[in-house]
Amino acid sequence: MNEYHQELVILLIKNSGKGTSQQLTRQKNYVGTSKKYYTISNPVKKKIVKDWIRKNATLNLPEFTELLNSLCQGESHDEITLGGMFLKALPKLRKQLKPDLINNWLENTEGWAEIDSLCQSVFPAEQILNDWTAWKKLISGLLKSNKIQKRRASLVLLTGPVKKSPDVRLSGLAFANISVLTAEKAILITKAISWLLRDLIKNHRKEVADYLKQNSDKLPKIAIRETMRKLRTGRK
Repeated sequence: MNEYHQELVILLIKNSGKGTSQQLTRQKNYVGTSKKYYTISNPVKKKIVKDWIRKNATLNLPEFTELLNSLCQGESHDEITLGGMFLKALPKLRKQLKPDLINNWLENTEGWAEIDSLCQSVFPAEQILNDWTAWKKLISGLLKSNKIQKRRASLVLLTGPVKKSPDVRLSGLAFANISVLTAEKAILITKAISWLLRDLIKNHRKEVADYLKQNSDKLPKIAIRETMRKLRTGRK
């Protein structure tokens, strides 16, 4: 745990319990973690990040990288999710990070919320496409992992980008990854497949419809049901 990380843990402890307590207590089971859980609402955590950044405005790339590496090894759910908030709050530094760092960050994640905090709409299409070879290598490696959190990440990392960009490199990788994971039954994967298919509709509606027809006997039922509803109604 580096010095910056220690400061943030002190702030988490100080703010423990801040939020809608009854709702947040139930939420621990919902996010699927067995880690220490400080029961802090997201707005409070975002304020912790915002205030900390203001006090540490000279943070450089090596310091940022070390902080993220340390947070993602933390013993609490909140330390990991803070890492995702820092990634979103500091785009100039985030754009300079090497994609392969994500593989290590995911090692300690548990449950959808910790995975998604580091992957969902954090890295935009432009950043991925600007270093496509490295990002494709990372995502393809995650897909082959024996760890479910990494396989989920191979889908979630593409959700935002395929919705924002029509680039066929993104959609091609998305469809390929879905095809590899269609036989999995765990909800961490089946829901992510559904999510990615629904986000693909924005720029690849016909391809999604055709994909459903061609793979209706393979795809998870929840993915077929939710994607068909999105195609039909335009709603989530």
